[in-house]
Amino acid sequence: MNTHTSAHTLVRIILVAVVALMVASCKTPTNVVYLQDIQPNISMALQEERAIRLQPGDRLSIIIHSKNSEMVEMFNLSTKNLSGSNGVSLYTVDASGKIDMPVLGLIDVEGLTRTEVADLVKYRLLSANLLRDPIVIVEYAQMGYYVMGEVNAPGRIEIVKDKINILEALISAGDLTINGQRENILVLRTENGVQVPYRINLTETRSVYASPAFYVQQNDIIYVEPNEQRISESTVSVNVTRTPSFWVSMGTFLMSLILFLNK
Repeated sequence: MNTHTSAHTLVRIILVAVVALMVASCKTPTNVVYLQDIQPNISMALQEERAIRLQPGDRLSIIIHSKNSEMVEMFNLSTKNLSGSNGVSLYTVDASGKIDMPVLGLIDVEGLTRTEVADLVKYRLLSANLLRDPIVIVEYAQMGYYVMGEVNAPGRIEIVKDKINILEALISAGDLTINGQRENILVLRTENGVQVPYRINLTETRSVYASPAFYVQQNDIIYVEPNEQRISESTVSVNVTRTPSFWVSMGTFLMSLILFLNK
């Protein structure tokens, strides 16, 4: 084999290696489809809905309406009286699970839903003959959960309704990026003073709908891990091969080498 033939063989080997590297660097993530095993036209059993239930530290907005406007003003403690700015009546659940309302005093609300708190306050007003026609509106105030990692809009998300499932929570965070690890979603939840981890595989229907973390709770932390491609991009040596400038330079080099050998 002469030198010229050996050089051409070397060029072919280099070209094959470059093409292989390009294919590897441009490889798209796999397993990006949610609920891959879900069966069409087959009903799926759902777990019992789990509404948000109050815990110490939670905050509520409680507004009472009635024809007796003078009496109502006693209950609707506006935040204007506390901070100097207009607002609504805010109540924080204390360490013992209670809120302290004007006239009504301490009310145990820990473990109750928003609707149950409204019913309890209404009952207390009626049983004490304070109001004959009370309408009680209870809303969550400054309560939320957190989504971090490979989602399009990470951050804290306010809770605005009674029941939120994991799919809705991820949608609220802009959904996963293409580089999000769908098979190992981590949900961190504080239960009885300890933090409990739950794992959810979004590609498997049962893993999603049967998980104890299917319904999101206040202060949950949802973490979407990066997949292998995203992790590799954090390595400088690998990341360089993914840039257009790298391949332009490589193409220029190969063309120069071929022209030189053909002289």
